[in-house]
Amino acid sequence: MSTSLLMFLVFIVVTLGITFWASKRTGTTAEFYSAGRSITGFQNGWAVAGDYMSAASFLGIAGLIAFYGYDGFMYSVGFLVAYLTVLLLVAEPLRNTGRFTMADVLAFRLHSPVVRMVAALSTLTVTLFYMIAQMVGAGSLVSLLIPQIGFNTAIVSVGILMLVYVIFGGMLATTWVQIVKAVLLMGGTVLLSLLVLARFDFSVLALFEAVSQITGSVCRTGALVAGACPDGSTPIVRDFTEPGLYYAGTWGPLSLLSLGIALIFGTAGLPHILVRFYTVPSAQAARTSVVWAMILIGAFYVMTTFLGFGAAALVGKANIGVPNADGGVTPNQNLAAPLLAQEVGGEVFLSFVAAIAFATILAVVAGLTIAASSAFAHDIWFNVVKKGKEDESQQVMVARIAAAVIGGLSIALAIALRSLNVAFLVGLAFAVAASANVPAILLTLYWRRFNTSGMIVGMIVGLLSSIVLIVLSPAVMGIDPPTAAVRRLIQAPAIFPLDNPAIVSVPLGFLAAVLGTLLSRDAATEQEYSELNVRANTGLGAV
Repeated sequence: MSTSLLMFLVFIVVTLGITFWASKRTGTTAEFYSAGRSITGFQNGWAVAGDYMSAASFLGIAGLIAFYGYDGFMYSVGFLVAYLTVLLLVAEPLRNTGRFTMADVLAFRLHSPVVRMVAALSTLTVTLFYMIAQMVGAGSLVSLLIPQIGFNTAIVSVGILMLVYVIFGGMLATTWVQIVKAVLLMGGTVLLSLLVLARFDFSVLALFEAVSQITGSVCRTGALVAGACPDGSTPIVRDFTEPGLYYAGTWGPLSLLSLGIALIFGTAGLPHILVRFYTVPSAQAARTSVVWAMILIGAFYVMTTFLGFGAAALVGKANIGVPNADGGVTPNQNLAAPLLAQEVGGEVFLSFVAAIAFATILAVVAGLTIAASSAFAHDIWFNVVKKGKEDESQQVMVARIAAAVIGGLSIALAIALRSLNVAFLVGLAFAVAASANVPAILLTLYWRRFNTSGMIVGMIVGLLSSIVLIVLSPAVMGIDPPTAAVRRLIQAPAIFPLDNPAIVSVPLGFLAAVLGTLLSRDAATEQEYSELNVRANTGLGAV
């Protein structure tokens, strides 16, 4: 038995043991959706960090830095700064005014069943984008380390494990799996960073000096095609410490700005992060959990710099990928961290880091699955279809069935989109969350005039505009040369020039919400704002 497989099995056995323990304590809706609100602020801080530090961070961002240097590092900055939005604007009011899902906050003063339907639809869309990213990372990782297991088999296996955690253990099992994973991930990242620095006599300046010698070619307009610029100009050579290696060309600066908007605002609208604040007993514990999460997340994203630059300097960009039949390497950004571990620590450390990445993926997809199943079971089935009259055991059963369906769909989509970078896919999930969810949440909490029409129009416009612009962007559309290792889904010139739509779709979401509100009037929602405001800021009457 290979070392990688053995470490994978150890983690699986431990987490299945946690699930068995949690299954004995998961019967009611409060226990299934929010772990009976029994998680402390410190514990939840680790769980939030575990939810947030996903495969996109450990695999995707390290890969982006390894391939694009400074531009890849900007992903880390956006992910970290984003938690300030959550801490200052969302965490405490959300915990005080909601119960199980994001839609609970909106429905507190916006009572139309359509509110819950639209909010649940947005939740399902965002979680699917995020889950696809995690599944793609899992397939790349497992198929590399255990050749006997193919890409598709790896994705299906991860999907089945994730469903076992959620269906049997609910939020309690998911939380403790995330805590275990966060501890392993932080420990492994610290060790890997130290081993990288040891190669440069623990001098950060020496590492950066080595990285500055690495170069890449970009074009003033468009992207390189078969090594040439589309306009016939000579490619520009830049080193890894300069900006513009990835976000080059006419639209590069706007693409980077759009990504920043998606990351900074999108975190406050991610359903699997928002539901974590319902697992703690009070608003104070919610704030505590965010502070601890920021400390852990901040340290982690600083260390992704060492992972990415270390992979570029020690492994070499040309060697980051999967060996092919021609004796070369097919590039795969997601493998930068595992191959770096192999370079600095040998096969055993490679297996350990791979097991951490595997744990990361399992924990995050479990959190995403429970957020999505809760949205369907609690918001659509219980509150809309059954009008709040179903008993708890039936609601939990529906949530478990919904989890199975959502898991199956994410597996199928991950197999279809296997060629995309996981960090990039997560950037798109953040854009959808920032465009659809954040305007509705912030205006509900902070604008007395806001009403049901504004929420529905704003969320639908934000959701549709972000998805449509993603489909029309260079991420999905483009003409690739026949020799390209990765091909876009639609072989046609892109209509929307930016990789990430947030710079357009987020303002559209806010504008539609404001216009929808101003063109209608709902005196009842304005009167109920006072009650919501008191509860959001004091916790009086909170469940």
